[in-house]
Amino acid sequence: MSGAFASGLVVDLVLALLAAEAAVLVWYRRRHGRGVPIGEALAFLAAGACLLLALRAALVGASWAWVAAPLAGAGAAHAVDLALRWRRR
Repeated sequence: MSGAFASGLVVDLVLALLAAEAAVLVWYRRRHGRGVPIGEALAFLAAGACLLLALRAALVGASWAWVAAPLAGAGAAHAVDLALRWRRR
């Protein structure tokens, strides 16, 4: 089990689940016309995906730049998420 963490495999599995969640949210919104707006869903899922990528980089011992870049992406995605939510209100 420790090998799955050291290689980043666990993060890859969680990223796959995150992609499946995104697909279900988009499908549900298009099919039923209700639920989380697609832009907001993709923004908060992108922030989570970027955090997971930073975690994966840290777990496999990547340089600091490979950890910092997804963290910056997570911050940008979070800012987009907040802007979309504030604009809706």
